[in-house]
Amino acid sequence: MHYNQSCAAKGNSYGNSARPGFIRSMQRAAVNIYKTDKSFEMLVFAPGRIKEHFHIDVKGDELTISYTPPEGFPRPEWIVREYSRGGFKRSFTLDESIDKTAISAKYADGVLQVSLPVVADTKAERKEIVVN
Repeated sequence: MHYNQSCAAKGNSYGNSARPGFIRSMQRAAVNIYKTDKSFEMLVFAPGRIKEHFHIDVKGDELTISYTPPEGFPRPEWIVREYSRGGFKRSFTLDESIDKTAISAKYADGVLQVSLPVVADTKAERKEIVVN
């Protein structure tokens, strides 16, 4: 599994309307990924969201996780704002070791956990890179 960095560098449709083109880090949900013997586990930090508004899609080798807040979502006059409950979109490239038909997700305690099972009998190809 590989993180699609080019997607993160580009903005998304949930930009700041007061400052067009301005990309806040708050609009990118933080993601941690760890590997177990049978899967990759992706933890998306997304507090204060409504689980029915997450969208997880696999198209070809690309996994996309997005969130769209409901219409009429309250927008208070913030005094301090260190995280956003707004929309986001993250993309990741999946390799052939992931069983795309068995991906599952659950949302609890502000964290969306996406389980990416590894296909049985596949081993990650390892190649040593020589630094010149």
